[in-house]
Order: sequence, then structure tokens, then C-alpha cells
Amino acid sequence: MTTYTETDLLRLAKRFHNTKRTYLLVDPLQAKHLSVQPSKALEMFHALGKKVGEACDGVGLVIGFAETATAVGMAVAEEMSDDCIYIHTTRELVPEENDWVEFCEEHSHAVEQKLSGSHLDQWIKSCKSIVFVDDEISTGKTLINIVARLKEQYPEIEEKRLVAASIINRVSEVNEQKMRDYGLECVSLLKLEETDYAAAVKDFSITEACEPEEKAEEGDLSESRAQDGSKEIQFSEIRADVRLMDPRLGVPVKEYRQNLEVFADSLIQKGLFEHAAGRVLVVGTEECMYPAIVLGSRLEQALHAKVFTHSTTRSPIGICADEAYPIHSGYKLKSLYDAGRTTYIYNLEKYDQVILVTDSEQIPGESLDTVVRALRAGGNDKILLIRG
Repeated sequence: MTTYTETDLLRLAKRFHNTKRTYLLVDPLQAKHLSVQPSKALEMFHALGKKVGEACDGVGLVIGFAETATAVGMAVAEEMSDDCIYIHTTRELVPEENDWVEFCEEHSHAVEQKLSGSHLDQWIKSCKSIVFVDDEISTGKTLINIVARLKEQYPEIEEKRLVAASIINRVSEVNEQKMRDYGLECVSLLKLEETDYAAAVKDFSITEACEPEEKAEEGDLSESRAQDGSKEIQFSEIRADVRLMDPRLGVPVKEYRQNLEVFADSLIQKGLFEHAAGRVLVVGTEECMYPAIVLGSRLEQALHAKVFTHSTTRSPIGICADEAYPIHSGYKLKSLYDAGRTTYIYNLEKYDQVILVTDSEQIPGESLDTVVRALRAGGNDKILLIRG
């Protein structure tokens, strides 16, 4: 198993206008804020899953935290038994569900989170262990909040083994004891000592991500041209034949993995990527990270191309040109899930083809326009939107 170091897993950025916590830990292998080869992201995710599997048997329920840990949570679950259930928290509206367990992520830019509760009772009763997966644990407050809420509604959780799994763990001994008092034990890829990251980022002079200026012509994105009359944007949109399952509602791990592989392979078999060469980017949207990563991984195997992946995010991160700083450019977007919500994409580069993967049911036209304009401003002319 690969051993990961702080150099591998941590870049330090500054949050834009967040007074609760001024810094943000950016993982270059997580396929969220920075682009990475899908195989490298999956290797890291599964390394954490293997450590969790070694630490405890009989894991029946894995809960990932939205939005940055939705992908790593599923990869961890894949290392458990085939009958394991994976579910992740969400901040989205989910019309199919009206039974929610709500809790707070206090330091976040969006504090309210919720967990689908319709089947939690049976899942909790039938499992031996519950694993909570986040990308980074700093104080343990979010985990304590959700465990406290679950104990109120499902007293039988007291009899279960509770594991807090994370890529990075920098919880102090005092806070780790508080977690143990709630029955939580920690498993991580990298344990770090307490560090004053707020002081480490205070001298970075940052600016806000910008709105993409280039305006696509209304009516037909495929005929849009840059203001200088340069190459047309080749934009196309398809709805996949295979409908993506929704881990916001809970999914059997083996079935969901098969769903993702059939989703990806069916797209490849359509010949949609036969002429893709050079550099290819697969972009997920907010909580919908793992389908993009899996498609990217299958494309790595199928294409003679260099494939990269990352995703849009709700996190407002400051932009800085300093070489020691990880986020050098960024665009503000209207969310593909809600045009009234601002999202971001960072460090966009030029690719020979960009593939957007989303599970948004209704994509606002103005939102899609901002995404395409951002990609175009980054020098990207060939764009394919896949709706799962």
C-alpha cells in the first residue's frame, strides 16, 4: 500500500471572506479543486478504504460527507463487503425524500447538511460498524454533531462500532478524546500535528474568482464564437442511456459500482470519444464527483490520451499568483442545480476535449452558459455535456 506524506496530500489556500476559518486544505490528489489523473485519485481513495477494512470487520454502512468527500466515501465503501450500503449527506433538494436527519458543519461556507432517513433505521439495525468518511478532520465537531443527532433518533447506534475515516486527521488529543466519548475512533491516511494554518495564510494577498466575460450567443452554443472570430465552440449534450443511481438516498455498494461502470462503458461504446486525443478533462459537478472520476478512469484505459479530472465546488477560495499558493485562477459559475447559487471552478487549463458529467435533472440555461463561457475562456473549444 502506498504511504502518503504531507507533501503528497496538502496544499494550503485561503478562503475568500470566511471569518469562521480563513484557511483551506487543498488535496492535489482528491480530484476536487485541482485536476489530477483519475487513477491517482482512486488509488488514494482506496488506500484509505483498505486501512478502514483492516481496522474493522463487518462494516455495513458507510456515510460520506458532502460535498468534497462524496467520492472518497464511495471508494472507501468499495473496500468493504459487497452488501455494504453507501450514502452521503447532501445540501441539495431531493424531491424523492422528505425524511431527513439534519445537522451542522459549523466551519463551512454552507453549514446546513442533511442525511436521508427513510431507510436508516433498517441499515443501522443490520450493521456491525458505521464508517463516517470526510476528506479532512480538524476538530471532530461535525462528526460529533451527526452522531449526536443519530443517537437521538436511533438509540441502537450505541451498540455499533463508529469509525471516523479521513484522508487527513489533525484532531488534537483533547478533541480526539471528545470523539471517543461519543464512541468514535479515527482511521486516516495522514495524521498531522496541530498547526496554526490561519497564521500560515495571513500574508497571502488574494482576490475573488472572476465571472467569465465572454458571452456565448443565445440560442445555440454550438455556433458560438469568440469575440475575435476564432474557432467555433463545439458543444454537444447527451443524456446517457444508463441512469445514475443516487447515493444521496443510499445505494448498495456493489450495485452502484456496477451502475457507474456500465454508465461509463456504454458511453465509450457509443464512440463518443473515438477521436479524443492529447489532453482530456472530465469535470464533475459539486456532489456528483464519483461518476466523473470513474468515467475518467475508464477513459484512461480506453484512450491514447492523458485524462484528468476535477469538479465544480461551492467553496469560495481566494486566487493568488504566488508560486507557493495552489489556486492561481478561478471562475464564478451559476450552479447547474440552482441558478441562484454560486459555484466555482479553479485552475482551468486548455484541453483537447472537456467532458462535463452531471446528475442535475433540470439544468438552467443561464447556468450552463456560465460553465461553457468559463471553459471557453480557459481555451477549451470542444465540450461534451453528459447528463446521467
